[in-house]
Amino acid sequence: QVQLVESGGGLVQPGGSLRLSCAASGFTFRLYAMHWYRQAPGKERELVATIVDNEYTKYSDSVKGRFTISRDNAKNILYLEMNSLKPEDTAVYTCENSLTNGQGTQVTVSS
Repeated sequence: QVQLVESGGGLVQPGGSLRLSCAASGFTFRLYAMHWYRQAPGKERELVATIVDNEYTKYSDSVKGRFTISRDNAKNILYLEMNSLKPEDTAVYTCENSLTNGQGTQVTVSS
């Protein structure tokens, strides 16, 4: 069964950090490009970051320099390290590939 399960979301103060994880199963993880998306209430879904292998990554302008996407192909886990968080980063974050997407994890940035 192809599955992606996110974890690591929560409430953090502005300027804080969080690390999201996405555990993959049911497919050959290392062969697939992986993406983090986010969606805030009333806003369009945004592609936050993409990783093809550990050498190619791409970020939206809104998170460039603050977020880092990475992957552990041995453990089948995708990560999103988020630093210098802002209230506008508040959203549900989901990991996705061409096969499926996870259920999402809520990130709330608020004082």
